[in-house]
Amino acid sequence: MIGTVALSLSGPGFSLEWTHSVENIAWREQWRVTEAGLDLARASVKGSGAGMEPGADAVLRDGWWSWDPDLPPQAELRLAASGATGAGWRLCDGKACREIGAEPGESVLLRPCSAPSPTKNPPR
Repeated sequence: MIGTVALSLSGPGFSLEWTHSVENIAWREQWRVTEAGLDLARASVKGSGAGMEPGADAVLRDGWWSWDPDLPPQAELRLAASGATGAGWRLCDGKACREIGAEPGESVLLRPCSAPSPTKNPPR
């Protein structure tokens, strides 16, 4: 790893949005940060195409097909950059949105930070 960027979220969840590299269709996911890991609460897509079929229980709302995926909590998310879209991901946490990205062939790793454990006898 060459570098690390830490982002603080303003709440217990965030959304990720990006453009599919083959179909050029917007995709959005809502994630919750829990003690078990990163929990995918909702997935949404602006259309369908190769590898982008909406979930079986998807509902069309405001131009987005949305559904609740059946995925266990994840310890981390690795976002891979293909370089085919010219853009990375948009991460929003309720108060702010940030553009995040990587060079083609590189990835972005998202994972919750654990709180430091209290020290019984702090150094003096």
